[in-house]
Amino acid sequence: MTAPPRVGDRGIQTAISSATATASTTRRGPSGSRIASWLIFILAMLYFFLPLVATLEFSLRAKPFGAAYTNTLKDPQFFASLGYSFVVGLITIITSTLIIVPTAYWVRLRLPRLRPIVEFVTLMPFVIPPVILAFGLIRSFSKGFLPLAGSQRGSDVLLVAAYTILSFPYMYRAVDTGLRTIDVRSLTEAGHSLGAGTLRILWSVIFPNLRVAILSGAFLTLAIVIGEFTLALYLARPAFGPYLQHLGQNASYEPAAVSLISFGLTWIAMAFIALLGRTSRGAGGRVEVGGAR
Repeated sequence: MTAPPRVGDRGIQTAISSATATASTTRRGPSGSRIASWLIFILAMLYFFLPLVATLEFSLRAKPFGAAYTNTLKDPQFFASLGYSFVVGLITIITSTLIIVPTAYWVRLRLPRLRPIVEFVTLMPFVIPPVILAFGLIRSFSKGFLPLAGSQRGSDVLLVAAYTILSFPYMYRAVDTGLRTIDVRSLTEAGHSLGAGTLRILWSVIFPNLRVAILSGAFLTLAIVIGEFTLALYLARPAFGPYLQHLGQNASYEPAAVSLISFGLTWIAMAFIALLGRTSRGAGGRVEVGGAR
C-alpha cells in the first residue's frame, strides 16, 4: 500500500509547478500590455518629431544650402526679440512663484474651504481670451492713476502682469501637487516651535521642498511666454512672437529656421533652469528652520 504524500512534499511540488508555469509564461514573450505601451510611445514620438523633421527639411530648401539659418543668425532683431522674451519669461516665473506659493501654502494650511474658489480664479485665463485681456489692460491703464500703457517701461510691466496671469493655471497646479507630497502642517509647527516666523518657514522650508514643482511650472511658463503672440502685439512690445509673425509675411524659409532655432534655445534654457535647481539644492544641503544652521 502506497504511503500518502507528506505536507512538505506537497509544498515542494506546488512550488515546482508554479515556477514551471512562470517560466513557461516568460518564454511566451512580451505581454500585450507591454507591446501596447511601446506602440503608444512610438506613436507619440512620431507625433512629436515628424513636424520638426518636416520643418527642418523645408528650411533646408533655401539656396545655397543652409541660407535660411545663416540669414537668421545674421539678423540682430532675432536675438533682440528672443532675448527680450527670455528676460520677460524669467521675470514672469519669479513673479508668479512669489504669488502662487504663499497663496497655495496658506490655503492648504489655514483656509482649505477657499481652495475651490482659488482653483476657479486660477482657471480664468482659460476662459478669458488673450485679446480681451490685452484690450482690458490697455483700457484700464491708458489714463488715470497709473497710465502704464503710455510708456515703454509701463508696457513692459503690463506684459509681465498679463503673462503672470496666463501662468496661473500651470503654476498653481504644479505647486498644489507639490504641497500634497509634503506634510505642510508638521513642517510649519516644527518651524514655529524653533522660533521661525511664517516668512522664514516659507523661504527656508516650503520653497526648498517645492523645488521640483516650481521648476515644472517654470518650464510651462517659459514655453508660453516664448510662443505668445497676441498680448505682445497689442501692447507693442518687441517680443519673439510678433517678430516671427512679421518674418513669416516677408520671407519663405527663414520662419521655419527661426522656429527650429527658438525651439532648441528654449529647451536649452529649460535644461539650464533644471541644472540651476539641482545646483542650488546641492549647495543648500541643510535646511534652516530656526535662527541657526
